[in-house]
Amino acid sequence: MEQEQNFSKRLNILRAGVLGANDGIISIAGVVIGVASATADLWIIFLSGLSAILAGAFSMAGGEYVSVSTQKDTEQAAVVREQQLLKSDPAAAKKSLYDVYLAKGECETAAELLVNKAFLNNPIKTLVEEKYGIEFEEFTNPWHAALSSFISFIIGSLFPTAAIMLFPESIRIIATVAVVVAALLITGYVSARLGDAPTRPAMRRNVSIGLLTMLATYLIGQLFSL
Repeated sequence: MEQEQNFSKRLNILRAGVLGANDGIISIAGVVIGVASATADLWIIFLSGLSAILAGAFSMAGGEYVSVSTQKDTEQAAVVREQQLLKSDPAAAKKSLYDVYLAKGECETAAELLVNKAFLNNPIKTLVEEKYGIEFEEFTNPWHAALSSFISFIIGSLFPTAAIMLFPESIRIIATVAVVVAALLITGYVSARLGDAPTRPAMRRNVSIGLLTMLATYLIGQLFSL
């Protein structure tokens, strides 16, 4: 069971990393293509892309840190609440766990046996895990989540940034679109596989969103072309 939980955690981290990279690809592709549509000046394109990368990466990291910190605080509060209930009123704690097992479809006899077993071993652990669906004393580190999002966003952003900088001006935008589409096909496929979902719809959605983003910023860039 513990190995399955650890594998699930690693899988969730990997899935979050892929989605972070996906955000980096789409958002930075939109920025650099929009700017490249307005000007051929590589220095301006580079500065715009770099600014967007840093802003996006810090925004992703900050959002993950706040989100995971809030989740961690909520989980720790649940542990404290159950510890207080167990200490002040063990009978009520037993009844609450009994009700949880009944709600999950256990018969009365099985629920009573499970409750008695839990209170013989580690009642607080069972109370927290069964009532709230969280792993006892296994809280996600918000700094790890923030760093993972920061790095994955930057990795994703490298694809459109490198393409827009390296290809010659005559094919700069179309080549960047091709690179971005290829990258989005990969991230769409990987994210779908990690989530045990159909791959083709995920890939189509991913590419469609990316193309729509790049088209919108390209048209805006054309309005303000130098």
